[in-house]
Amino acid sequence: MDILWAALGDILSPGNFGLLLGGVVLGLVVGVIPGIGGLFGLTLLVPLTYTLDPVAAFALLLGMASVTTTSDTIPAVLIGVPGTVGSAATVLDGHALAKQGQSARALGAAYSASMIGGLFGAVLLSLALPVMRPLVLMLNYGDLLAITIFGLTLVAMLSGQDQLKGLLAACLGALVACVGLDPHAGEERWTFDLLYLWDGIPVALVFLGIFGIPELASILNRGGVSQEAEGQDRTRLRQGIGDTLRNWRLVLRSGGIGACLGALPGVGVTVIEWIAYGDAARKRKPHEAEFGTGNIRGVIAPESANNAKEGGALLPTLAFGIPGSATMSILLGAFALHGIVPGPRMLDDHAPLVITMILTIAIANLVATGACLGLTPLLARIARVRGTTLVPVAMVFVVFGAYQLHKDVMDLLFLLIFGALGIMLRGLGWSRPAFALGFVLGHNLESFFFLSYQISGWTWLSQPLVVLFLAVAVALVARQILKGFRARAGRTRVPPKRADLAFLILLAFVFAAGLISLRTLPFSAMIFPTATSALALSLSLILIGRSLLWWKKPREITAWAIGGDIKFIALVCLLSALLLAFGHLTGTAAFLLIIAAIYRYRLPHLAGIMVGVLAALWFLFDLLVPQTWPAPLLF
Repeated sequence: MDILWAALGDILSPGNFGLLLGGVVLGLVVGVIPGIGGLFGLTLLVPLTYTLDPVAAFALLLGMASVTTTSDTIPAVLIGVPGTVGSAATVLDGHALAKQGQSARALGAAYSASMIGGLFGAVLLSLALPVMRPLVLMLNYGDLLAITIFGLTLVAMLSGQDQLKGLLAACLGALVACVGLDPHAGEERWTFDLLYLWDGIPVALVFLGIFGIPELASILNRGGVSQEAEGQDRTRLRQGIGDTLRNWRLVLRSGGIGACLGALPGVGVTVIEWIAYGDAARKRKPHEAEFGTGNIRGVIAPESANNAKEGGALLPTLAFGIPGSATMSILLGAFALHGIVPGPRMLDDHAPLVITMILTIAIANLVATGACLGLTPLLARIARVRGTTLVPVAMVFVVFGAYQLHKDVMDLLFLLIFGALGIMLRGLGWSRPAFALGFVLGHNLESFFFLSYQISGWTWLSQPLVVLFLAVAVALVARQILKGFRARAGRTRVPPKRADLAFLILLAFVFAAGLISLRTLPFSAMIFPTATSALALSLSLILIGRSLLWWKKPREITAWAIGGDIKFIALVCLLSALLLAFGHLTGTAAFLLIIAAIYRYRLPHLAGIMVGVLAALWFLFDLLVPQTWPAPLLF
């Protein structure tokens, strides 16, 4: 108890508490800008802590890292663009609620669930530290592979009535994750002789393209986020908080999922949020809305798990120096910078610092939630802004979020490629979450599979935990497929879209070509993508055959929808070209002037947007984190 009071006094001292608040503010700013993420903030802050004592340094670092998954909810709900990859599941129901004029309710539920989940994760961390080491050491790569496959089976619950398309989308995502140098033999796979692709395709680009570009195009086509009048934001906010409190069992269950899975090295935040979302979706009550159409539980579950996972991810980091997430891997660098060696003796040698870290996570979540709840009535008004104003501004930050990754023209090219793919998947009714989940899990699946096979051959399939998780995964998929057949029984079969059949044929050719190209690679480099390509080719041929059997008069996508999407892609191309030609500030100003001419902004309206956007870009990329941008092509 004396250690607890001493740690509390340390963290609440004016200097340390001020640094904690500074970290929280930076974390909220970083989280709200699509494509930036917590890694960006930690990379910025770690060198700045060199002259600080450990308590002050980790107050700043953990204060920032703990809250990016709180503020990333803002763009996810209001414009359907995940602020970080950890808010992709929140987009489904959160943005659907915003379209219905209930953005304040969704934000209130998300913030309160994030706070409770973050506190719950900190409590579990404090209770589990003494016993965590032997439990985590019991898990081997086969167990982690089974857990990852279990997470992937949730695709079946997120793919509407057509589970085969969902599984095919997941396979496509897993194959995209294989692009680059393979992690075992160092062989090139589908890099097309581009040095840019050696490290694979960045996760942020995929998520911004698959989720951000299609949703912004949709908002522009509709004319705004919400087609319904939204008012009484404070009442809606209280309603959202009440929703969280009424679903306290879901909050604690999802928080437990986040904390426990966060403690497993290699199971990232994206996997955790989908597992929590899928768990909530399986237990939907009959009177509730379908998940993905505006069910408030679809916001509460992933947000609870997101913030709880930070406490869980800190467990293996402190207990034996194995980072539980990418954020924690950077935190290990901070430990080394301050001469601290994580491991079994951490609790003995640095017990006050460990308690201080736990308190930092708890206090940061309280402060961040209070700040976000206070701003919610103001933020909710964004949902009532005209699409012709909101979308160009959001587009600027989405493009900058992509371009700042490598400051390479290839960043913009792949943003457009995945944006077009996202629009196609949305238009044809395919599951974008399934693709995203397959992409994120692809690296883990390949790594865990190869290591399991290398260590124990095929005997890993007989391990008890592996048998349990794989059995549950197979049962879940079978149950969902049977439910789909029963739901369609007695109904008229829906004729396929001609564009859908063409897309399936294109995918079949791509998978076949991928199989042929893998033949010359070593076993370690080709086994996983070959197996995945064969499964994907089989699924695509089954779907093609089914489409031909069900063929009637084909349905088409409405021309106006395609026209609106093409117009939006053209605007993204225009912004990218101006950015490359004139630089980040001048190019943005030129883009806003062209947008003002197209949509006939009034002069005060244009001046306000111009000053606000350019000031935000200058503050973030020139003042706060000075960037070395490539020289503009015209200068």
